[in-house]
Amino acid sequence: MTNDHDTIVALATPNGIGAIAVIRLSGLDAIAIANSVWRGKDLSKQASHTIHFGHIVDGDLVLDEVLASLFVAPRSYTRENVVEISCHASGYIIESIIKLFIKKGARSAKPGEFTLRAFLNGQLDLSQAEAVADLIASNSKASQQVALQQLRGGFSTQLQLLREQLVNFASLIELELDFAEEDVEFANRDQLKNLIHEITKIVGRLIQSFELGNAIKNGVNTVIAGRPNAGKSTLLNALLNEERAIVSHIPGTTRDTIEEVLNIQGINFRLIDTAGIREATDAIEQIGVQRTMEKISQSALLVYVFDAATISLEELKSDIESLEKPGLTMLLVANKIDLLKSGSPEVGKSESLEAGKLQNIKDFFRSSGLPAFRTISISAKEKQYIDELKQNIYTSAIKDQLSGDETLVTNIRHLEALQKTEEALIRVLGGIDGSITSDFLSMDIKQSLHYLGEITGVVTTDDLLENIFSKFCIGK
Repeated sequence: MTNDHDTIVALATPNGIGAIAVIRLSGLDAIAIANSVWRGKDLSKQASHTIHFGHIVDGDLVLDEVLASLFVAPRSYTRENVVEISCHASGYIIESIIKLFIKKGARSAKPGEFTLRAFLNGQLDLSQAEAVADLIASNSKASQQVALQQLRGGFSTQLQLLREQLVNFASLIELELDFAEEDVEFANRDQLKNLIHEITKIVGRLIQSFELGNAIKNGVNTVIAGRPNAGKSTLLNALLNEERAIVSHIPGTTRDTIEEVLNIQGINFRLIDTAGIREATDAIEQIGVQRTMEKISQSALLVYVFDAATISLEELKSDIESLEKPGLTMLLVANKIDLLKSGSPEVGKSESLEAGKLQNIKDFFRSSGLPAFRTISISAKEKQYIDELKQNIYTSAIKDQLSGDETLVTNIRHLEALQKTEEALIRVLGGIDGSITSDFLSMDIKQSLHYLGEITGVVTTDDLLENIFSKFCIGK
């Protein structure tokens, strides 16, 4: 761990030539160090939350004319004295000013050290501090909103209420241990059982929210798969509204996966166009098909595209049964409906769907015994019903789970802590039903409190903090 009494300095804006850069100082001597190289109003005599124009000087040499933003402890992000210097974003100027501050007594900040100090000084709890990194990394409206909600303390408040209720019962059980010889019961076991049931439900909901929260944070892995020449690459181009993939009437054109990101209603979908699924005709195509199956196994959503003009119901059923896997959401897309409507001689084969009767698909699924998959009919080539398909992709992944004030778990560390909390709570319930002694009951409740505390930072270790904040960018 670092010395919390040092004054630290770092560039708070991205590297590179631009108009303005912000250099941040934080620590007991931040104002004094800035003042020692400042030509302008005496910063030590100015009020907090004020901005001042002046110059940064190294002896008689003027390095730059700047603005100094002043935040006097404890009214700052770190709850320490903070000075932010807005200078011109020349690499030479930035380096010169930072070197000057270091020469005057500051040291270079480590990754995430400003936010670490905010946590250590009680400005943020640990889950809020992690939300800062998520907010910086957010790349969609939904991920930004979830991170902002956690930064404002929505998640922390909910967990704190759970801990407080458990702490009350833990205290009563500890009191029972002090009067063990008296054989008295201060903690009503029925009330404790009801409380554990209620907390377990809340923890369970938070655990279940991780699938959606993780999808919002990292995007939804969405594989576009189907037989060769079903129109997968044409569909990818239509969804992206650009010619991203090579399109050809020759089956097997796509040999490797192509990945792009599509934002639908604030959610990022990581679209993966894959090689057609069939018996490979050469070694390269075989590798492509293998990669297709690997991508499907790793995806959360499978968009299965088929040629509605030529595929038979038997082929459709065979494909779906081979692709269906537990936990995989599948969306069926009947493509090339423009051919069905055109009266082409190729349409209407005895083994294919009858021309213009796409309802047969839904009738087939109702009678096949297969799950009731979401289906939609489109023409990727003519870009018909693409907006409706996007809505179906969104609905298939989100399933009406997203609401404005819902608490979502997006962090794998939080998920693991919640799972351990749930296990400990189940042991508490088992102990109550088994009439175990107060000391063992107390141990399981303390375990629950420990794991809940790990999320918000009530319980921490140096290794844990080092691991979390090392992933931050320098300057935050």
